[in-house]
Amino acid sequence: MNQQVRELHTSITGWFAVHARKLPWREPDCTAWGVLVSEIMLQQTPVVRVLPVWQEWMHRWPSPAALASESSGEAVRAWGRLGYPRRALRLHAAAAAITEDFGGEVPSTHAALLSLPGVGDYTAAAVAAFAFGRRETVVDTNIRRVHARAVTGNALPSPALTAAEMRLARELMPDGVSESVAWNAAVMELGALICTARNPKCSQCPVLEQCAWVSAGRPDPHYVPKGQAWAGTDRQVRGAMMAVLRNAQAPVQRALLLHPPVNLVPSPAAGELDPLAALHRLAAPQEQMERALAGLIADRLAAEDARGVSLP
Repeated sequence: MNQQVRELHTSITGWFAVHARKLPWREPDCTAWGVLVSEIMLQQTPVVRVLPVWQEWMHRWPSPAALASESSGEAVRAWGRLGYPRRALRLHAAAAAITEDFGGEVPSTHAALLSLPGVGDYTAAAVAAFAFGRRETVVDTNIRRVHARAVTGNALPSPALTAAEMRLARELMPDGVSESVAWNAAVMELGALICTARNPKCSQCPVLEQCAWVSAGRPDPHYVPKGQAWAGTDRQVRGAMMAVLRNAQAPVQRALLLHPPVNLVPSPAAGELDPLAALHRLAAPQEQMERALAGLIADRLAAEDARGVSLP
């Protein structure tokens, strides 16, 4: 390991020791289940949105067995507006597998974690590292961005994870186990708080003098990042339908979901539309409404019987 890499380790982990956010899933008494839940929730979702939902989940379901004892529909309902609600189904399935196959205890190795429904390479590595203190190469978007700028001189990492990025991440890992865990957490935090995708706070960066991207004059990205559309998409319609089902106390008739009823009125709360009114205010084409509902049923996020449509 060369001197430059050692300096990166010292600077970034030293910064983390002072500036790390105090998050409940980082506390010493947080269970491995709490870490797993946080990692699934944090996928493509910022901490500020995850924190209250995570706290509610851990109060209600402090163990995998507690979640597995409830229906998957309750998991989807409690997921609220975190987005990508299939993650709730995956967590429920993982809780069932942990309860049935691992005696109710989250497995501690990368290979065993990978056997859980909905757990991929990143999540398995992160839980093994952060819950069990194992030396694993954790690579998320924040980490990739720090590596790209500080080491390779690129403004952004590649659009998708490459073999070269994984090799670099492994090469940068400290040899010591505890040092590797601290490094993973520190680089991730630096990417989340300082080395952000837009408007990075370079003046506050602990490796400003070592950053290859800064030394190169902060060149533009080598590709044009594509924004993720929302308005008018199937995802928007699906999300609005899910809001109706989460708030419903009984199955909702298919016709009510697909066709706006007469005289929809705003909710009395702060003048906001109730979920059903919000759904139909999108004025989505009928074909899109039907496609969205069919997709929710196919993905097991909703179920339909003679009474109507509800959470599974």
